[in-house]
Amino acid sequence: MTSPLTAFTRRTALAALASIAATSAWSQAADAKFPSKPVTLVVPYAAGGGTDIVGRLMAQKLSELWGQSVVVDNRTGANGVIGSSHVAKSAPDGHTLLLVVGSHAINPVLMKSMPYDTINAFTPVTNIASSPMVLVVAAKGPYKTLNDVVKAARTEELAVGYSEGQTRLTGELIRQAGDLKMAGIPYKGGAPIMVDIIGGHLPLGVTSVLTALPHVQSGALRVVGVAADQRMAIFPDAMTFKEVGLKGVESLSWYGLFGPAGMSPAVVAQINQDLKKVTADPAVVKQMQAQGAQLVLTPPAEFRKFLAGETEKWALVAQRGGIKPE
Repeated sequence: MTSPLTAFTRRTALAALASIAATSAWSQAADAKFPSKPVTLVVPYAAGGGTDIVGRLMAQKLSELWGQSVVVDNRTGANGVIGSSHVAKSAPDGHTLLLVVGSHAINPVLMKSMPYDTINAFTPVTNIASSPMVLVVAAKGPYKTLNDVVKAARTEELAVGYSEGQTRLTGELIRQAGDLKMAGIPYKGGAPIMVDIIGGHLPLGVTSVLTALPHVQSGALRVVGVAADQRMAIFPDAMTFKEVGLKGVESLSWYGLFGPAGMSPAVVAQINQDLKKVTADPAVVKQMQAQGAQLVLTPPAEFRKFLAGETEKWALVAQRGGIKPE
């Protein structure tokens, strides 16, 4: 004879299984119809910058594919922390996403306190694209090549402008690689650096390709160094640091897509695959290449590993340079 307790336990177990099945079915249905409403793409930097340009291009293409609006929300401040914090607190349903650059992995190295855990507060979706950091000088200034800069920095201290975490640490990496006499000068943005170099008030600056490009095209600036393992087609005369004997100077400005922690793997996989579809468009490829960016589209697990590696790499650069969190 079955005891009442056994029968109750059985009923409870069956009810629990039914609940799990119902929840799973609901989750699968929710995944299947993603997106079910407009999607917000938070870009935690100013409108008109490199990340904003990439974000609006991706938003436009995904809107066309999904039949749902993808709206870019520029939430600026604290080198991306304010907008990122907003996404970290959002519902993990895929309808609020975050597009950041390499400084996202560097902020915990340079900031004493963060309102979130960079690794665990977000779900990595994909690394969309990347381009190397570059060293720029005035086109009519005394330095014509990277060799000129390195030679000068071995005998006299040169000021190097930087605007955020990655440009600061890239300059420090260059200094360490060549044991050069270089002093970092902080600026509030890449644009003021370009202005001061053009005006002859600053000899060098580390910046992104997108920031430098219009000034190079106008003839005001010259890119002399590329922080990558090979030269760029867009700046064919600019040498890699390896070519002048400075090993290990690689710094990629990458554009990474994240969601809040806890996103459904099915939704993450869909967004990743949909981005691969829209970026396969030759027009998108051409537009990104024109901005010096190479499409990457890494799988989520690979992107998570890359992110952790970037934080570790730059923490070591900061430690060697005596740069402490502020």
